[in-house]
Amino acid sequence: MPTERKARGDAGEQRARDHLEAHGLHCLASAWRCRLGELDLVMRDGDTLAFVEVRVRSAGSLVGALESIDAHKQWRVACAARAWLARNPALAVLPARFDVVAITGDHITWLRDAFRVAHG
Repeated sequence: MPTERKARGDAGEQRARDHLEAHGLHCLASAWRCRLGELDLVMRDGDTLAFVEVRVRSAGSLVGALESIDAHKQWRVACAARAWLARNPALAVLPARFDVVAITGDHITWLRDAFRVAHG
């Protein structure tokens, strides 16, 4: 990944984390990687885990931040979430959801429970 793009992504993840923490969530992990994929943020929202995918787009991008999360990306995030839960079994008993934070320019959109992935 080119340095400029990575820096923009890292800054977006920090903005998303700050936004979620301002809404009372607590960060458990960020930029967590395994062979199956990556989790941008793992947040605790009360008694619920939120696996958060962060998308940053510049204004005028052809594909919007939300539209860029296709079924394959959702599947990879779900696989990474399963791996994270396997390494954190004490938290695996909590309900979990997949959130998306979309950042376009100065605008942040947070979608709770943005997608669901079938088991298997």
